Amino acid sequence: MRVLLIFMFCVSTINAQTEKVIATVYNAVPEQCNTDVQHTAFMFKIDLKNPYKHRIIAVSRDLLSRFPNKSKVMVSGAGKYDGVWIVRDKMNKRYTKRIDFLVNKEVRLGKWSNVIIKLIK
Repeated sequence: MRVLLIFMFCVSTINAQTEKVIATVYNAVPEQCNTDVQHTAFMFKIDLKNPYKHRIIAVSRDLLSRFPNKSKVMVSGAGKYDGVWIVRDKMNKRYTKRIDFLVNKEVRLGKWSNVIIKLIK
């Protein structure tokens, strides 16, 4: 019985750090952010010449308790955007179960369903 309880605890811990989401891309422009495009909602200063280099994601507010500011996450299921990203922004409150990749202005489109994000310790 003790082994079963330990196994159940480990499974629930793993699931608490993993989430299936919809992923999209955004640019550091007033139409997609706010008027201060050089800073994220957490006041991280963005290099506007190459925002992609920061590997920043914004997360929907329902995910912030599990993936807070400065969290590192492994993203899978988003093609060329798979890999390690850092939570440094939050999305408008109208979105749920969603992440947004900060990309350079030349990138305009991108949407993926069933993307998995996993907290990296």
